[in-house]
This record gives sequence, structure tokens and C-alpha cells, in this order.
Amino acid sequence: MLKVPRSVLSNRLAVILILGEFVVGTVGFMWLEDYNFREAFFMTTITIATVGYGAVRDLSPAGEWFSSFLILSNIGIFAYALAVFSYYVINGEIFRKMHLMSINKKIDALRDHVIVCGYGRYGREVTQNFLHHRTPFVVVESNPVVIQEIQRSDELVLYIEDDATHDEALLRAGITRAKALITALPDDSENVFIVLTARQLNPTLNIISRATEAKSQRKLRLAGANHVIMPEQIGGFYMATLVSKPGATEFFSYITRESESDIEFEEIHYRNMPAACRGKTISDLHIRRETGANIIGFKHADGSYVVNPGPDTVLSEDSSFILLGTKEQLDALQRYLASLS
Repeated sequence: MLKVPRSVLSNRLAVILILGEFVVGTVGFMWLEDYNFREAFFMTTITIATVGYGAVRDLSPAGEWFSSFLILSNIGIFAYALAVFSYYVINGEIFRKMHLMSINKKIDALRDHVIVCGYGRYGREVTQNFLHHRTPFVVVESNPVVIQEIQRSDELVLYIEDDATHDEALLRAGITRAKALITALPDDSENVFIVLTARQLNPTLNIISRATEAKSQRKLRLAGANHVIMPEQIGGFYMATLVSKPGATEFFSYITRESESDIEFEEIHYRNMPAACRGKTISDLHIRRETGANIIGFKHADGSYVVNPGPDTVLSEDSSFILLGTKEQLDALQRYLASLS
């Protein structure tokens, strides 16, 4: 069966043709038969609809010819409009457009979200973590097969079907409003290009990139990545430590598997601390006594860390605390800090 190309069937053109027919008919009857607007519009409507009502007034020969022309032209316009409507219903284009409009509306409303470039093995793991923590994010993926997988997902995943190396794709994903970007493509050169583009579009963005080769790490950092992750390197280190320190490694693996453990990590920045807490020592904050969460790390402004900071440690500007606790303890921490603000 010969199929009509999609480009030929335009819902916009169908609407324009129908509206144009009403305009031509109304103006024509007003000019040829001296009808007022109401009479001309009514005459055009019953002529196009071919309902068989009588004319408002007897038509002149010119009016009869014009009515015949209007009826014959309507056959073609109606057939085209019906073909467009049938195509969009049968092929699901109407529902697809409604779905995309809903997705784009939700993306436009996002603020301080994360953009995930690539929905491969690592991209999926990242999004599952974000879904668990209810972190807002948008996936940018160009593979139609993967997009269909996202659409069939039980979870609502906001996505953009486009190449993440395109400026337009990142802008549509709201990069100027985002707080972070993760690029997890298997090609290092594409990751470098995305990092370069993202850094130009948002100079304050926190950019995390995957790298497959060690030599790409420096390029990605020069391009503007804040963090570069080599999954294979991490996997190799993990397997090696399972030999030398199996107990410690398995414990760390346990507390990071959220499906099995309710233990989580949290980072509290100086800028997010209530004014009443700034300048106080760890012992003065009474975090463990009030919430049960433990401060296990202190990050200096220069990026260096102190493990198990002493009770006299003071949270200074551009520094942060790393905390460990159950979900209930970390929720209690947020409530405790809110009560002090």
C-alpha cells in the first residue's frame, strides 16, 4: 500500500484551509448577495456542512455559482482534513504531541535540577538513585530505542530526545537553571564536547563526567569538568580491596546499597547552615545528641578532607560537613537545623 509522506499531512495546514474556507465564503456572500456578517457566516456554514437548509434569501446567478464552487472545494478540503485527523489518531501522533507537551512543561518548571546526558548502563544507575532520593533531573538521549524504553518505564522520567552535544538540547533541558550535569556517554570525545558546551552555557554548573581512558581525565578537567569518574578504575580498586580488606569493603558496599541498607550520607555546606549555627564547634552543635547522625568528615575550602574531625572543629565559609546516618536520623537533622534558623 502506498503511504502518504508525513510531511504532506499537516494539522496546521488543515486548520488553515478550513478557516480560510469560512473566511472566503463569508466575504463572498457579503459581497455578492449583500448579506450581513451573521447571514453570510450562516450561509457559509450550511453550504460547507451540506445540511440541506434553504438559503437565507434567494441567490443570484453569481451566488449560485459561488455556492457551487464552495461545495466542490469543500470536498477536497474535507478529505484532506479527514486524512490528517485519521493519520494523527491511528499513528498516535495526537497523544504523542500531548505527551511531549506535558513533558516539556514539566522540564520548563524545573529549577536546581540535574541533567543526565546518556541513558546507558551508568545513566540508568544515576537516574535510579535520583528517583530514590526524589532529585529532579532530565535525561538527554538521542537513541530512539532507548527513548521508547524510557517511555515504557514505570517511573515518570523527564527526557529530551536529542543529541546532548547540541547547544539547543542542553538549553531545552534548562541548563541555565540546573545545578549539575552528568555526562555518561561511552565516547570520551563526546563527553569533552558536552563539558565544554555546558561550561560555556552555565559557568557555575557542577559538571561530573565519565571517562573510559586515563588520558581523557586531564582533557575533561581542562574542558571544565569538576569531577571525572572512571568506572573501570573504581571497579578494579574495589576488587583489589576485596582481597586485602574484605570485611571493610563489604561493609562499605552494604551501607551504599540503598535497597538493602537504610544508611545514607549527607553533606551540609556552610552556606546552608542556619546563621545561629555558624562559627560554632561540632561539640556546640549537638548534632549527634539531637539527631543521632554522625559527622564523619570535614571538607576544607581548598577541597582537602579531615576524617573524623575533632569536637573543636568549626564549620567555616566554603567548607562542609559529611554526615552518616539512617534516613530517619538525616530527616531529623534537617528538622533540627530548620528549628535553629
